[in-house]
Parts: sequence; structure tokens; C-alpha cells
Amino acid sequence: MWRVWAIYLVLAANLSEEQVPKQACPSCDATQLCNCSSMGLDFIPQGLMGKITVLNLSHNRIEHIRSQDLQQTVNLRALLLQSNKISSIDEDSFHSLGKLELLDLSNNSLARLSPVWFEQLFSLQHLHLQGNSYRDLGESSPFSSLRNLSSLHLGNPWFSTIRRGNFEGIELLDKLWIDGGNLSQYEPGSLKSVKKINYMIINLRNTNLFSAIVSDLLHSVEWLEVREMKSEKAKPRLAQNSTRPFRIRKLTFKDSSVTDQYVSQILVLLKEIKSLQEIEAIDCVLQGTGSWNMKEITRSGKSSIQTISLVNIIIPSFHLFTDLDGIQSQVTNLKSLTIASSRVFMVPCRLARYFSSLLYLDFHDNLLVNNRLDETVCKDAWPSLQTLNLSQNSLKSLKQTAISVTRLPKLINLDISQNNFGDIPDVCEWPQTLKFLNLSSTQIPKLTTCIPPTLEILDVSANSLREFGLQLPLLKELYLAKNQLKTLPGAVSIPNLVAMSVRRNKLNSFSREEYICDSPQTVRGAQVGAVHLSLMECHRSLMVLLICVLVFLVILVLVGLSHKYHAVWYLRMTWAWLQAKRKPKRAPAKDICYDAFVSYSENDSDWVENIMVRELEQACPPFRLCLHKRDFVPGKWIVDNIIDSIEKSHKTLFVLSEHFVQSEWCKYELDFSHFRLFDENNDAAILVLLEPIQSKAIPKRFCKLRKIMNTKTYLEWPLEEEKQEMFWENLKGALKS
Repeated sequence: MWRVWAIYLVLAANLSEEQVPKQACPSCDATQLCNCSSMGLDFIPQGLMGKITVLNLSHNRIEHIRSQDLQQTVNLRALLLQSNKISSIDEDSFHSLGKLELLDLSNNSLARLSPVWFEQLFSLQHLHLQGNSYRDLGESSPFSSLRNLSSLHLGNPWFSTIRRGNFEGIELLDKLWIDGGNLSQYEPGSLKSVKKINYMIINLRNTNLFSAIVSDLLHSVEWLEVREMKSEKAKPRLAQNSTRPFRIRKLTFKDSSVTDQYVSQILVLLKEIKSLQEIEAIDCVLQGTGSWNMKEITRSGKSSIQTISLVNIIIPSFHLFTDLDGIQSQVTNLKSLTIASSRVFMVPCRLARYFSSLLYLDFHDNLLVNNRLDETVCKDAWPSLQTLNLSQNSLKSLKQTAISVTRLPKLINLDISQNNFGDIPDVCEWPQTLKFLNLSSTQIPKLTTCIPPTLEILDVSANSLREFGLQLPLLKELYLAKNQLKTLPGAVSIPNLVAMSVRRNKLNSFSREEYICDSPQTVRGAQVGAVHLSLMECHRSLMVLLICVLVFLVILVLVGLSHKYHAVWYLRMTWAWLQAKRKPKRAPAKDICYDAFVSYSENDSDWVENIMVRELEQACPPFRLCLHKRDFVPGKWIVDNIIDSIEKSHKTLFVLSEHFVQSEWCKYELDFSHFRLFDENNDAAILVLLEPIQSKAIPKRFCKLRKIMNTKTYLEWPLEEEKQEMFWENLKGALKS
């Protein structure tokens, strides 16, 4: 009995195996890179070769990964399975992938993660598990065997729990991304086992977990980015149970919302983290008016933070925002401040004076106007500032802008691009220390001595400049792109220039004596005026392009002429002539099918078909006529039809008229009949003139035909009815001869 069952099971297994539809990936054949993405596959294709190193199966409908699916792909380095419907994976499906470095299982339907899947992936560096449906990582660590893991991305909208031990085995990570938007439970110490994380992103709406997570990361993470957090009140301490020394250098808040109370508390708490040097907020909302607890902030001591960057900050009650009086203890050590795309229109003078150590200030893409800038950059404000970015604001007066920045005694770099100055004065006052000035896209029509002579770098791109004649003896870099220049600047006025950008101008001349050749290599260092290069040497790429264009045009012209003058047709016709010349002069009598082949113009078809054909084919005995409309073989090349019809006809009857000599097809028929009819046997041709026609109207290349018309008698269709009877008798006699 057991033998029967064994046979049954074997047969059932074989049958089920045969019933699986064989899906294949056409790009997998004999290649190391196999792209099977978006092919509607329901499972991993069979027969994958061992030489494959990259297998892309993303965006299909795969639901299950079987043990044997990837068994042969032992050299696989990257396996992309994202955006399928994978809900189950056999435990040993990945066991043969010891060389795998990238595994992407994101955006599938995995309800759990098994440590067994990954236990043989000793080379794995990048693992993507986000966008599935698992709620936790299990009771232990799924990643304990992944000693070479460099980046890990996990989490999903249902991910709710992180337990101690979930990250055991991971020591060093370049990037960790946890999508924990709905994380509700975090066991303290869960992330402490990771010794080093260069960059970590965590989506975290539950602010109650923020302190515990940050506390576990202070010793390991260098840059922490927190997203989607909505905070009203911070926990009392961040570094209370943290392992020291702290490693965190940068903290970023993105797509988050905070209150005045939270800002007050976090400013105090972050002072405990002495390693923290940079705070960044991007696309955040401040629900408040700046009513921060300045007494508590001041009492907690000075901040060690040196860089603050605020980009696209929205303050709904901005019109009620305070001047932040009392914040000086937090900004005196600040070295870099960026407030961009945040609708800032001024900084109170008293607050600006507190930034005594600030070296870099970026106010680009805001609402600063000249009178507000005058207050923002007041006397004794920003005393150490070296770099100022005021691009994309609403400044209108270049002269007033220059006066304002003269209050910055250490200013070196100034960017005032993308302001609408429109005009430029003859004289301006600038800081004596200024070396870099960006005036690009400011709509200035010319350059005057308003430009400071101390500059080493000047950018005046994208204006309406027509010339450049400034004396700038220290200038090293000059950017003049996208202007209206017709000649290059003279080198005498800018003797120390090293680099110049002049693309997208209208240049047509420059001083040859002042410029030195850089290329070709054979003339490098020589004055331009002393070098004489051929057009090919100067514009090699252009010449190659021109030659290609000329060749293309010649080919195009030849094709056009061939089409116009039927060159291809004549070539084929010549070949047909050669073939015809090799045949006997006359076809055997048994092959003659017609009394005459009729060549005529379509414009004369009414006379031919309704008068001549009826008269001849209804005669007694009837004549057999070959007409192209009626007797040509359908689908056969017309040249072959003409030759065959002439050869199978006793005579060839030409119905000549003005239409005939103007008809291309009639000319072709004359061409084909010319050799056989007019070489030695000109009596095979019967000429019928429907209307008077001069022999000179016949194409000159048919010299023998012209000669026949001049020497032989031809039949002329009479208009008088009494003469038409004689015409038919003569024609019938000619056909019978």
C-alpha cells in the first residue's frame, strides 16, 4: 500500500511541476545583468544561470519565493524584489547567495521577518525591508549574522514595536532608516548595541519615544534626522542614561511641527550634548510667536552649537513674532547661520549684534528690501562676518546695498545675485576686504567703477552686458556667461586672470596679442597672434561634423535625384534588358499568344479600348490583343510584364499621340521594345498616329524609332468617317503580315 502512495505522490509532484506555467525573462540569456522588471511575472523565472550578478525582478506580481528559485544563482551580487506581492519566503531561499551584497524586499506583503532568511548572507551590505506589513522585528534580531551590513532600511505604517535585542549583531552602519511613523513601543536600550551609525533617519510621530531613542543613539550616531515629529513638550532629560562619550554632531528635524514650549525645552536639553555642533530644520512649522523661556535658556548656560540651518520654516503667526530678546547666550558662539526660503524680511539690530562670532550668514530666498537690510546690517552687527548670501531677495538699489555691507569690516564673500537692481551707479563704497562678488542675474546693463578693485572673483553672468573694460588688477576668476558681449575683455586690465567663463555670448573678435594658447598641446604657451592653425586643427570636431553633414546631404541629393529621374527603375530596367538580350530574337511560334501588344497612353484609352479593340477583336477572324489593364499578371513586376507581353506578341502596336510621348510609362515601354523591335527587325512595330505628331517630339534616345518614322510608312487615324474603313483594312493587313 505504501508503494502505491509513494508512486502517487511522485506523480502528483511531477504533475504539479508541469502545471506551473513557464515564465521566462528574455533579457536573462547569457548576460551577467538580468532585468526582468515590470514584466507581469507571477514567480521567479526558472533556469536562471549561475553567471548572473544582478537580478532585477521588481514591479511584478511575485507572491512566493521557493527554495529552488535562486539555487543556481551563486554569483549574485544584487537581488531586487521590491514592489511585488511577496508574502512568504521559504526558509532556505537565500542560502546559496553567499556573495549577495544588495537585497531589496521593500514594498511587499511580508507579515514577519525570519532570521533564517539572512543567516547565510555573509557578504550582504545593503538591506531594504521598508513598506511591508510586519508589526515588529520578532523576539530576537533578524540581522545577527549580517556582519558586513552597511545600510538598513526598515519599517512601515504598521510597524509599532522595537524590542531589546532586535539589532544585536549589527555593530557598524553607514545608514539606518526606520519608518516608525506609528511606532508606539520602544524598549530602552534597543539601539544601544549598535556601536557606530554615520547617518540615521527615523520617522517618528510619537514624541514620548523621542528621548529614549535619542538617549540610545548619542554614543553611536553622527547625524540624526527626525521626520514627521509633532512635539508640544519635551521629556526632562535626553542624556541621562546615555553611553559616553557622545558621538552625535548633527541633528536634523524635517517635516516636523514644534511649539514655543518645545523649542524652549529642547534648547536647554541639547546643551547637555556637548558633541552636538549643528542643528538643521527643513520644511518645519513653528506653532508659536517666539515666546520662549529666555530665563531658563540663559540659566542653562551657553550653547556649544556652531551651525544652525533653517530652510522653508513656516510660522503661521509670523506677524506676532517677538524679537527674541534674551537669546544672546545661545548665539554668541555660533559660526554659521542659514535662514532660507522662510519669508524673513529683517533681523532686529539689537539681536544682530549678539552674533559676535558668526562667520557665515545665508539669507537667500527671503523678503529683504534695502531699508530693512539697513537695519539688519546695522553698526556693530555681525562683527566677524566673512560670507554673506543675500541672493533672491527684493533688493532694488545696488548703491544702498553696498553702503549697508560696508558696516561689515571683515566681509570677504558677498552674493547678491538674483536681485532686481536694474541700474548700477558710477561709484560705490564697499568693504576693503571684499574679494568675491556675485552680481549674476541682477539686470544690470553695464559695468562701472562701482565694482570694487579689490575683487579676486567676479560673477556678472546672465545680465545684459555688451562690453567689459574694468581695471581689476587682482582678479583671478571672471564669469561673463549669458551676456551680450561681442569681444573678449582685454587682458591688460586683468593681468592676473586665471579662469574666465564666456559661454552663451555673441563673441566675434578678441585681442590676439593679449591671449596665450592653451591648446593644442603643440602651441601651448604661444601668443594667439603668432599661431596659425588650419581650420581642421582649430575646429576638428566641427569639421568632422561638417563632413558628415556634407556626406549626408550628398546622399540625400542623390536619393532625391534618383527618385525624380527614376534611377533605381532604370537600373532594374537595364538588368531586364541584359536578361532580354540573352534570349532569342524571336520567341518560338508555340509561345506566341497575341497578335499584338498595344502600347498607348492612358489619355488615349477611350479610343483604344472602345474603338480599336472592339474593331479588331470582333473582326472575322478576331485578333488577339494584349492590353496592360487586362492582360498583365497581377503582382508581377511591371518590367517583366512588359517584356513578356512583347515577346509573346507577333507585333507591337504603338498608338502615338502627344499624350504618348509625354507619358513616362509609354517611354518605358518604348525602352523595352527598342532593343528587340528596332535592332534588325523593325517590321515588328506598327505605328498608329491618332493625331499629327512631329518626329522630333519623340525622345532623342529612340533614334531608330525616329528614323523609322522618317523612312517608313505609318498609319494615321483619319477624322473623316469615309476614310476610317480603309484605315482598319490597312491595320488588319499590317497585323497579319
